[in-house]
Amino acid sequence: MRWIKGLILAVILLIVVLVGILFAVNNQQAIALNLIWLELPAVSLSVWLLTTLVFGVLLGMLAMLGVYLRLKATLARSQRHNKQQRKELDSLRTQEFKELA
Repeated sequence: MRWIKGLILAVILLIVVLVGILFAVNNQQAIALNLIWLELPAVSLSVWLLTTLVFGVLLGMLAMLGVYLRLKATLARSQRHNKQQRKELDSLRTQEFKELA
């Protein structure tokens, strides 16, 4: 079953790479980007679009970092609480057995 998952993942990755290559080939026209205060050099459209995609992904990951860290701390706190509750439950169970004997 694991090899089927790997095969499907490989096929999807191959399709994404092929679409990316087709995208780069079909967008070869050079475009200079004007950012009001900065004029960037003329590079192909595919490079600018892929650069903005990478920048957006990194910015999104940075924006989610706070949520991720908060959830990780909550999980650690819950796991500590769960461990404490299990210890208390085990001690109550052994105490019950001692009272019955």
